[in-house]
Amino acid sequence: MDNIALVNRFYQAFSENDGKTMADFYDENATFQDDVFGKLNAAEVKAMWQMLTARSKDLVVTWTEPGVQGEYITTHWTAQYSFGPGKRKVVNEIDAQFLIRDGKIVQHKDHFNFYRWARQALGLPGFLLGWTSYLRHKVSSKALKGLRDYMSASMTK
Repeated sequence: MDNIALVNRFYQAFSENDGKTMADFYDENATFQDDVFGKLNAAEVKAMWQMLTARSKDLVVTWTEPGVQGEYITTHWTAQYSFGPGKRKVVNEIDAQFLIRDGKIVQHKDHFNFYRWARQALGLPGFLLGWTSYLRHKVSSKALKGLRDYMSASMTK
């Protein structure tokens, strides 16, 4: 499968809430980085997608046709979902960059506007503090704790 087809299949699996298939696209030494989780290793990113898709009740994922920029495959994708106990509607616009070797993702970076996301997901606190490193750190810490808890629970099953 060529690299553009691989990225399309990755997002197709995402749109079907199939975190297991998404995880299978990553190399055993892959890295992932985004504006919430920070930098994750292969085991963490695989678990992250499985956790996010397992918890998702109303996720809608769309993406643009991937393109080639040097050695990277890039795309723009959108995630629409309800967030948190208040079920706040979020529409998050993300730019993704993939480095693929031998049919596996070895590096994946997602970037989005954290302040825009925080305003939607967190309401007034996001509006007031979404631009601060304090809130970014708090959100990141909570996300990483959730991921570690999910990974621990998965290992005991």
